[in-house]
Parts: sequence; C-alpha cells; structure tokens
Amino acid sequence: MTKTIKGLDLAREFYWKAVQPVVARHFPSLRHSAALLGSGSEVLGYDDAVSRDHHWGPRVMLFIAPEDHSACARWLHEALATGLPYQFMGYPTNFSAPKAGEGDQGTQILQEIGAGKIIHRVEILTLDGFLRDYLGVSVDEKLSAVDWLCIPQQKLLSFTAGEVFHDELGLQRLRDRYRYFPRDVWLYLLACGWSRIGQDEHLAPRAGATGDELGSALIAARIVRSIVFLCFLYEKCYAPYPKWLGRAFAALTRADEIAPILRAVQMGVTWRQRERQLCGAYEALNSLHNASKLTEPVQPAVQVFHERGFLVSNAWRYSERLLAVIEDPEVKAISEGRLIGSVDLFSDSTDLREAANLRGRLAGLYGE
Repeated sequence: MTKTIKGLDLAREFYWKAVQPVVARHFPSLRHSAALLGSGSEVLGYDDAVSRDHHWGPRVMLFIAPEDHSACARWLHEALATGLPYQFMGYPTNFSAPKAGEGDQGTQILQEIGAGKIIHRVEILTLDGFLRDYLGVSVDEKLSAVDWLCIPQQKLLSFTAGEVFHDELGLQRLRDRYRYFPRDVWLYLLACGWSRIGQDEHLAPRAGATGDELGSALIAARIVRSIVFLCFLYEKCYAPYPKWLGRAFAALTRADEIAPILRAVQMGVTWRQRERQLCGAYEALNSLHNASKLTEPVQPAVQVFHERGFLVSNAWRYSERLLAVIEDPEVKAISEGRLIGSVDLFSDSTDLREAANLRGRLAGLYGE
C-alpha cells in the first residue's frame, strides 16, 4: 500500500484513471464537473498518516445538472459500485457503511473486499445542492454583506481550496466568486479584529497587577488569537479550522517575525513578561497595518493606557480609521452597531460554525 501519496493527488488520479472511464462508458454524453473540495484535511493538503484512520481514501465529488441528477444519479452510483476496481494505487476503493449513533457519526473507513458491490465515496451532487448544504446559500444568490459575515472562514477556505479536476458546469467560476471578502466587508472585519484586541489589551495587565496570573494569561491567550486572525485578514487569507490554525499561520508572509513573539506571550510567567511580548506584537501589527496603506498611518504603535501604567496598542485608533474608509451603505449600516465582526470573531463553537441552517438566524445579529 502506498504510504506517501497525499489525498488530493490520490483523488485526482482516481478520477481520471478509475471514475472518468466508468462515466464515459455508461453515460458518454453526461456533462459534469469533478473535484475534491469541502471537508477533509486532504482538501487543504494537511493530511498525513493519522488522517487515514477515517474518511480518507480514493474519493471524488461529481457534480451534474439537476435534471441529470434526477434522471441518472441512482444509475451512475450503481455503475460505479460495479465498475470501479476493488483496489486503486494500493488502496481499497470500498469503504465501510456509514455508522450512526456510535460517537463519530457517519464515519467510514477503508475496507478491503474482493467481490460484490463497492461502497464507494464518489459523491454525486448538484452545484446548488452542495452549496446550500455546505455554505447555506444558493448558486444564483448574490451574497449580501451579512451573508459574508455569517459564513465561517473555514468553510469559505475549504470551498475554494482543493482542486477541480474536470469542469463542464462552471464549478471553478463559482469558486472564484468566493475567493475572498468584498473590500468593504474586509475593512469592517479588520476594524472588528482591532476592536477585539481593544476590549482585552488592558485587561490582561490589570488582572496580573491584582495577582491573578492565571486570569492574565487567559486574557493574553485571547489577544494572541485575535492577533492571529488579524494577520490572516491583512494578508487576505481565510483562516482554517482551529486544528490547522497554527500551521496555516506559519505560512503567512510575516509569520517568521510574529509567531515567536506570540509564542513568547503564551510562555510568559508574569504579566509583565506577557505585556512586554504583546508590545512587540503590537509593533509588528502596526507595521502591517501601515504598510497596507488602507488608512492614514497610525503612530505610535504602543501607548500608556490612561494613567494606569499599562502598555497597550489603543486599538480603537485602527478601528476608527478603517471604519471611516468604508463606502458600501450596507456595510456602513452594519458598522454603526456593535463591532461583532463575523461568526469566526464572536464564536469558536464548532456546532455553530458547521450549522449552515442557522445562517438566517445569525443574520438577525446585524439588524433588521
């Protein structure tokens, strides 16, 4: 069994050498797109040997038109179940049946067979059906600013990551529409990111000064998370699922400079140590912001908080300037309320982020 192949490479080969021949033989005129995107560590290229304990293996997503899905999805599924090879590049193409109610719901693992129908993972989908299920929007829908704020970045990332292997239905054009936030939504998110820092930056030293080092460390960790999200925003990169956040952050252009500082914040034993390191992070962020030329320069990077002797960035200065350059009326109206940002900024709940059916309820947070 091949030990080094990445899941995305396996999926590409599987489509062209195993799946496409079956489609061409049984449905030669079927227009379709083929890809691997959405959930799965292999979509981001982060899969390793551990990833192979469930769901990982030869798999492909086939997108067909709604009328074709109604007419032939069942027959195409059967053709693949009987026409695919039992092994591909050393891996079984058969998976265990999905299990429900046993902890990790729906888990499937590779399972070797030598006869009978294959339980394959060639998903037969429509573009609209997948988009509604995964992002909570339709193919023809033009996203409002609120829509953008209600879709988690990890979902936007995994929809635009991966690879399209074959495209007759315009899947790549659809993905391109979600490549990154519209400019004014982006500016609003930057302002909200700074606002989060402003809410916490004076609390970490305040807690420490009272002798509460644990409380100070917990608040400092929140600030670190906020700084990481801001870095992703400034570099116009979607932030991934928390499991991969540090790994993806390490690939940002300023990570070599900022990551050691943030690690030192987390390793600080006293609040003064954490404060000193956070000041270094504020300096780096200040440089990042001013280099963006989105607003007039903000100086100095570090100031004293009132007369308490705590060193902070006075993050409100950045938020104020960023909000001032927003032009879109819808985004302006949203920014006049509380700067809660997107779902990623105000919640780290996996259940909330994964629930596409709650997008409508989340929209209510941004006004009528």
